[in-house]
Amino acid sequence: MSGDRINIHAGCVVLAAAARALGAPADAGVLLLGESGEGKSDLALRLIAMGAELVADDRCELFVTSEQLRAAAPRALAGMIEVRGVGIVRVAFRADARIALAVRLSAPATICRLPEPAIYRPPPPLTVPEQNLPPEILLCAFEASAPAKILAAVAETGLRPR
Repeated sequence: MSGDRINIHAGCVVLAAAARALGAPADAGVLLLGESGEGKSDLALRLIAMGAELVADDRCELFVTSEQLRAAAPRALAGMIEVRGVGIVRVAFRADARIALAVRLSAPATICRLPEPAIYRPPPPLTVPEQNLPPEILLCAFEASAPAKILAAVAETGLRPR
């Protein structure tokens, strides 16, 4: 259905200047999924420090445009990120992003060394053609290499602007 927006518990960044480090597309959006306290905001903050740009923190509105999954911040939360131990911080932000990768956050013990490819399926009623569904990976947000792993995953998928 077009016009539908689904509000989910997630964060989102656009790789922007951070993408250069591993040759990922600068316009790639990364959806950060996980339970409260699993490090979505912390990981987004580290990506922002590398040159990524915030789309949304804590809550994302998912929608489909031109058969592509996209994310935006709810209006009341746009440009704000929670920095644990500091508070709510205002940062520059993008209005929305095309989701090129979904990252599900988890404990290190649950992450396979060489995982099988997986794809992210948005919640109903959103529908995206199978060929446009973004890949999904499982990471521990608190590993020092987590931001670099995201850049590598996006670069590896070969996703380019459509």
